[in-house]
Amino acid sequence: MKRRTLVIGILFVQAICAIFFVSDIAMTVIGVRLKPISWQTREFLEIGASLGLVLGLVLGAMALRQSFRRADALEDRLRIASGAFHDLIEDRFASWQLTTAEYDVAMFLLKGLSIQEIAAMRKTSEGTVKAQSNAIYRKAGVSGRPQLLSLFIDDLMGDELRPNSEKAAEKPAEKPAERPGRAA
Repeated sequence: MKRRTLVIGILFVQAICAIFFVSDIAMTVIGVRLKPISWQTREFLEIGASLGLVLGLVLGAMALRQSFRRADALEDRLRIASGAFHDLIEDRFASWQLTTAEYDVAMFLLKGLSIQEIAAMRKTSEGTVKAQSNAIYRKAGVSGRPQLLSLFIDDLMGDELRPNSEKAAEKPAEKPAERPGRAA
């Protein structure tokens, strides 16, 4: 919230300063004369407007640098998450004891390729890919591709998106609190 307020403040100050300079030039070009002000007041206004623009430039550069840092940090986190997903896939595939061919097919299934595309890439028949897919589903204990993908998504997300009823069903039942004055 502070960052948003700062950016809005910077834009506001720069807008006021820009309006001052643009209106001064426009009025001179058009020939509109205002009541003259002392040259000292005019200098203070111009110095203030210039300082406002310079301040906006400096604060804008700082905000941009901070955005770049945040983007770099997010890219690092994404790289780590990508590595974690790959490690999760490797662990699951090893525990299912997939053959090399099943491993390849499973990776293509997770990437969303169709049976026909997988067969073409592996230079095998569609029937072979279907048989390997069924073997993968059987070893994983699922009935199809959506459930296979769901296994990995559930592992990565943990309990964050599971319905409350499923979370409650997994928690051990709590003992009811005893009322004072009752013998157990």
